[in-house]
Amino acid sequence: MTTAADDALIAILRENARASTAEIARQLGVSRTTVQSRMERLERRGVIIGYTLRLSEEHTGALIRAHVLLTILPKLIRQVEAGLRAIPAVRALHSVSGNVDMIAVIEARSVGELDELADCIGALDGVERTSTSVILSTRIDR
Repeated sequence: MTTAADDALIAILRENARASTAEIARQLGVSRTTVQSRMERLERRGVIIGYTLRLSEEHTGALIRAHVLLTILPKLIRQVEAGLRAIPAVRALHSVSGNVDMIAVIEARSVGELDELADCIGALDGVERTSTSVILSTRIDR
Protein backbone atom coordinates (compact mmCIF):
# COMPACT_ATOMS: atom_id res chain seq x y z
CA MET A 1 0.00 0.00 0.00
CA THR A 2 1.31 3.44 -0.87
CA THR A 3 0.73 6.77 0.82
CA ALA A 4 -0.37 10.01 -0.82
CA ALA A 5 3.27 11.16 -0.65
CA ASP A 6 4.40 7.95 -2.39
CA ASP A 7 1.76 8.45 -5.08
CA ALA A 8 2.92 12.05 -5.69
CA LEU A 9 6.52 10.85 -6.06
CA ILE A 10 5.48 8.03 -8.40
CA ALA A 11 3.50 10.50 -10.56
CA ILE A 12 6.61 12.67 -11.00
CA LEU A 13 8.75 9.64 -11.84
CA ARG A 14 6.19 8.47 -14.41
CA GLU A 15 6.58 11.78 -16.22
CA ASN A 16 10.39 11.75 -16.01
CA ALA A 17 12.16 8.85 -14.31
CA ARG A 18 15.47 10.67 -14.79
CA ALA A 19 14.43 13.73 -12.79
CA SER A 20 17.03 14.58 -10.18
CA THR A 21 16.22 14.14 -6.52
CA ALA A 22 16.70 17.90 -6.11
CA GLU A 23 14.12 18.60 -8.83
CA ILE A 24 11.66 16.11 -7.34
CA ALA A 25 12.22 17.56 -3.86
CA ARG A 26 11.39 21.07 -5.17
CA GLN A 27 8.18 19.80 -6.78
CA LEU A 28 7.12 17.96 -3.63
CA GLY A 29 8.29 20.62 -1.17
CA VAL A 30 10.50 18.20 0.79
CA SER A 31 14.24 17.62 1.22
CA ARG A 32 16.40 15.65 -1.19
CA THR A 33 17.16 13.08 1.51
CA THR A 34 13.42 12.57 2.04
CA VAL A 35 12.97 11.91 -1.68
CA GLN A 36 15.96 9.55 -1.82
CA SER A 37 14.87 7.56 1.23
CA ARG A 38 11.29 7.32 -0.04
CA MET A 39 12.53 6.06 -3.44
CA GLU A 40 14.82 3.51 -1.77
CA ARG A 41 11.95 2.31 0.43
CA LEU A 42 9.65 1.95 -2.59
CA GLU A 43 12.37 -0.01 -4.41
CA ARG A 44 12.98 -2.31 -1.40
CA ARG A 45 9.24 -2.98 -1.09
CA GLY A 46 9.05 -3.84 -4.78
CA VAL A 47 6.71 -0.96 -5.63
CA ILE A 48 9.33 0.51 -7.97
CA ILE A 49 10.94 -2.37 -9.85
CA GLY A 50 12.85 -0.39 -12.48
CA TYR A 51 13.21 2.69 -14.57
CA THR A 52 12.60 2.76 -18.29
CA LEU A 53 13.28 4.59 -21.50
CA ARG A 54 10.68 6.73 -23.25
CA LEU A 55 11.39 7.69 -26.85
CA SER A 56 10.54 11.06 -28.35
CA GLU A 57 7.51 11.54 -30.56
CA GLU A 58 9.97 12.60 -33.29
CA HIS A 59 11.50 9.12 -33.20
CA THR A 60 8.32 7.09 -32.69
CA GLY A 61 6.15 9.28 -34.92
CA ALA A 62 7.33 7.39 -37.99
CA LEU A 63 6.16 4.09 -36.51
CA ILE A 64 2.70 2.69 -37.09
CA ARG A 65 1.24 1.31 -33.87
CA ALA A 66 -1.76 -0.96 -33.55
CA HIS A 67 -3.75 -3.01 -31.08
CA VAL A 68 -4.25 -6.64 -32.01
CA LEU A 69 -7.16 -8.27 -30.21
CA LEU A 70 -6.63 -12.02 -29.90
CA THR A 71 -9.01 -14.89 -29.24
CA ILE A 72 -6.96 -17.89 -28.13
CA LEU A 73 -7.66 -21.56 -27.61
CA PRO A 74 -7.68 -21.88 -23.78
CA LYS A 75 -5.14 -24.69 -23.54
CA LEU A 76 -2.64 -22.83 -25.72
CA ILE A 77 -2.54 -19.43 -24.01
CA ARG A 78 0.99 -19.97 -22.62
CA GLN A 79 2.23 -21.13 -26.02
CA VAL A 80 0.75 -18.07 -27.74
CA GLU A 81 2.26 -15.80 -25.08
CA ALA A 82 5.69 -17.34 -25.68
CA GLY A 83 5.28 -16.88 -29.44
CA LEU A 84 4.33 -13.22 -29.00
CA ARG A 85 7.19 -12.64 -26.55
CA ALA A 86 9.61 -13.79 -29.29
CA ILE A 87 8.38 -11.05 -31.69
CA PRO A 88 10.29 -7.80 -30.95
CA ALA A 89 7.59 -5.66 -32.59
CA VAL A 90 5.15 -6.72 -29.86
CA ARG A 91 5.64 -3.85 -27.40
CA ALA A 92 3.06 -4.93 -24.80
CA LEU A 93 0.70 -7.81 -24.18
CA HIS A 94 -2.36 -7.57 -21.96
CA SER A 95 -4.60 -10.36 -20.71
CA VAL A 96 -8.14 -8.97 -20.65
CA SER A 97 -11.70 -9.91 -19.78
CA GLY A 98 -14.51 -9.75 -22.30
CA ASN A 99 -14.91 -11.05 -25.83
CA VAL A 100 -11.16 -11.43 -26.45
CA ASP A 101 -8.40 -13.02 -24.38
CA MET A 102 -5.43 -10.73 -25.02
CA ILE A 103 -4.52 -7.42 -26.57
CA ALA A 104 -1.08 -6.97 -28.10
CA VAL A 105 0.36 -3.54 -28.86
CA ILE A 106 2.58 -3.74 -31.93
CA GLU A 107 4.81 -1.33 -33.86
CA ALA A 108 5.88 -1.38 -37.50
CA ARG A 109 7.74 0.93 -39.87
CA SER A 110 5.21 0.62 -42.70
CA VAL A 111 1.69 -0.56 -43.45
CA GLY A 112 3.14 -3.54 -45.31
CA GLU A 113 5.27 -4.50 -42.32
CA LEU A 114 2.23 -4.08 -40.05
CA ASP A 115 0.20 -6.36 -42.33
CA GLU A 116 2.94 -9.03 -42.28
CA LEU A 117 3.18 -8.75 -38.51
CA ALA A 118 -0.58 -9.15 -38.08
CA ASP A 119 -0.49 -12.21 -40.35
CA CYS A 120 2.44 -13.66 -38.36
CA ILE A 121 0.51 -13.20 -35.10
CA GLY A 122 -2.65 -14.73 -36.59
CA ALA A 123 -0.65 -17.76 -37.75
CA LEU A 124 0.62 -18.64 -34.27
CA ASP A 125 -0.60 -22.03 -33.06
CA GLY A 126 -3.47 -21.44 -30.68
CA VAL A 127 -4.62 -18.11 -32.11
CA GLU A 128 -8.22 -18.61 -33.15
CA ARG A 129 -9.01 -15.08 -34.34
CA THR A 130 -7.47 -11.59 -34.44
CA SER A 131 -8.73 -8.09 -35.02
CA THR A 132 -6.28 -5.25 -35.63
CA SER A 133 -6.92 -1.55 -34.99
CA VAL A 134 -4.34 1.03 -36.04
CA ILE A 135 -3.63 3.70 -33.42
CA LEU A 136 -4.21 7.09 -35.05
CA SER A 137 -2.92 9.21 -32.18
CA THR A 138 -2.07 8.97 -28.50
CA ARG A 139 -3.88 11.53 -26.37
CA ILE A 140 -2.40 10.56 -22.98
CA ASP A 141 0.81 8.61 -22.41
CA ARG A 142 2.00 8.47 -18.81
